[in-house]
Amino acid sequence: IIETKDPIQQPNNSIMNPIKLVIAAASLAVATAFTPTAFVNRVAPRSTSSLSMVQGQGDSYKKVYVAGASKGVGRLVVDKLLSAGSEVVALVRSDEAVAELSALDGVTVVQGDAMDYKTVEDSLYGCDAAITTLGGGNGGGEDGKWVDYTGNNNVIEAAGILGVTRVVLVTSIGCGSSKDATPPSVYEVLKDVLAQKQKAENVLIKYYTNMNWTIIRPGGLVSEPETKKAILTEDTMAIGSIHRGDVANLVVEALSSKATEKKVLSAVDLSISSSANPEGRTAEAFALS
Repeated sequence: IIETKDPIQQPNNSIMNPIKLVIAAASLAVATAFTPTAFVNRVAPRSTSSLSMVQGQGDSYKKVYVAGASKGVGRLVVDKLLSAGSEVVALVRSDEAVAELSALDGVTVVQGDAMDYKTVEDSLYGCDAAITTLGGGNGGGEDGKWVDYTGNNNVIEAAGILGVTRVVLVTSIGCGSSKDATPPSVYEVLKDVLAQKQKAENVLIKYYTNMNWTIIRPGGLVSEPETKKAILTEDTMAIGSIHRGDVANLVVEALSSKATEKKVLSAVDLSISSSANPEGRTAEAFALS
């Protein structure tokens, strides 16, 4: 069989080249349209050396987003992640927090407000896991919005939009199924903020079924050196105190544990006394591996 070349079937370069150019331009336009535009002040890490991935019982996460990184549990989570070998993107508001975190190798600091959805989405872009410890407990702002719901919801929604499927949300004992664990007098004082945190929990549980989320509910927070005796538990009646450093440890350990995916866990330290647990009620520890 001898193949013959029909001149009619040969590509006409004078026609094809413009078509290819149009297709290439359209592809570039589409790609550009889906690239987030940064509207936040991003401070790159001082060190540009590659960091090893977090080693855990489950998936490893190289770049972890932390909302609420300026103080409390969130600030300690940053330290724990860095110690584990992860790169961190930290969302903070104050100039002081920017200066402090920018001095740490492996941290990219984003100065912005978690109450603004676009800020959260832009800063979360490129991360493969997210931890949010956002909470105020001081009431809503002038617009009536609470960071305990709106800020956390922004992180959850942005993670869903960007395909970040691993999210750890830190709330509080007293939310949802753990309401009855809280002494009535304590619950009465905290009921408004707990309601806001519970709304964020409900969004994550009900609407992000394809996401590997974990909800951690700490007991009463104490600012003292960690004991390393705190536990996570599925016992919804668990109550007690816990040091902030121990919460941070448990959050980072839970992040890399497949066993915690789609789990709601309370975090308490039964080795320390607590007025909320005068009878010394115990709880079974949740196995992370």
